[in-house]
Amino acid sequence: MSIERADAARNRAKVLAAAARLFAEAGTDTVTMDEIAKAAGIGRATLYRRYPDTRSIALALLDEHERELQAKIISGAPPLGPGATPGERLAAFLAALADLLERHLHLALGAETGHARYTTGAYALWRSHVRLLLAEAGAEDPDTLCDMVLAPLAPEVYWFQRHTRGHSAEQITAALRLMASRLSD
Repeated sequence: MSIERADAARNRAKVLAAAARLFAEAGTDTVTMDEIAKAAGIGRATLYRRYPDTRSIALALLDEHERELQAKIISGAPPLGPGATPGERLAAFLAALADLLERHLHLALGAETGHARYTTGAYALWRSHVRLLLAEAGAEDPDTLCDMVLAPLAPEVYWFQRHTRGHSAEQITAALRLMASRLSD
């Protein structure tokens, strides 16, 4: 494991702070790498050395928020963490993931759309967690079902539900909780 140099750590922090601000203002699809480098006060070569594109920066920003959720799943309080029934945990997890999307949808849209969603470490953990809960609840074929349970939380689907269909975050969460209860009964 290599140790990050102090100047590299400062540059990374500058890049992530600048990108977070720019992405929040304009969305990940319109911000350019040049704009991020300029806002961070670093050279383009320095930026490209660590991040090949805006997707990788959005993924780095989203990663911190996903790690917080992962920690709660693994060792947090019930119902999200251990100690609740599989159905309660599934409902709590889906609600927490919807909340993460609600707060950071612009990052998820820039980092985890289309096939890219399935290649992230976070998705692998979400999938394993849902599969385990479905198996514990006695669901038939949890391996196939787990991707279907996660499908409504694909960033583009969530965006469609919120911005095209006009559903509130509360409506989406209630529907996810209903789905979880039906799957785990």
